[in-house]
Amino acid sequence: MDPIAQLALAAAAFLAAHFVSSTPLREALVGKIGEKTYLALYSLAAFAALAWMVWAYRQSPVQPLWPGAKLLPTIVMPFALILLVGGVLGKNPTAVGQGGLLRGADPVRGMLRITRHPVMWAIMLWAATHLLARGSLKGAIFFGSFLVLAALGTRLIDARRARALGADWQRFAARTSNLPFAAIVQGRNRFAAGEIGLLAALSGLILYGGLLIGHAWLFGLRPY
Repeated sequence: MDPIAQLALAAAAFLAAHFVSSTPLREALVGKIGEKTYLALYSLAAFAALAWMVWAYRQSPVQPLWPGAKLLPTIVMPFALILLVGGVLGKNPTAVGQGGLLRGADPVRGMLRITRHPVMWAIMLWAATHLLARGSLKGAIFFGSFLVLAALGTRLIDARRARALGADWQRFAARTSNLPFAAIVQGRNRFAAGEIGLLAALSGLILYGGLLIGHAWLFGLRPY
């Protein structure tokens, strides 16, 4: 099989494995095999599809589509990694099993004031900047898959939470935004750097420094 065709097929499998949880097929499978078995099989399928896509990407030739914006990830990734760390460390009602946080006194704090999907936006920034930096067909397929997954993922998560959590979600959504800083610009929230915390900011920057130093060793390409 042509390497690029195989990469496209792997990318399609990767996306399908993740989006199945947003279709009626999920409920049907859970009803037949149980939640724990479904989650185990889902995780295995998603990991296998990711491994296949990474392997296919490495096997594919470089076919330039545009001059790569080489320095773009270097500029943007510090912000993406702070979003990532802040999102992982903070509690978020959009995460699995954390919908009960909406009934707290103030569920909108820290990174959630910026966006209710900090981890997804970190992935989007990483994917978009690397897609533009590579400027190749295989880069467009590989990183574009992550970009589509994260972008549509925010919409699907919002839709599921709105159906499941009703009025609690509506109050939360009214004070937050998917697009970073949109709620702040619109006056529905305010920026509070102190709530994000020094730990998240420093951890994100340390992670950035480590990736910058080790990028060539980890991924075979210099980041600048």
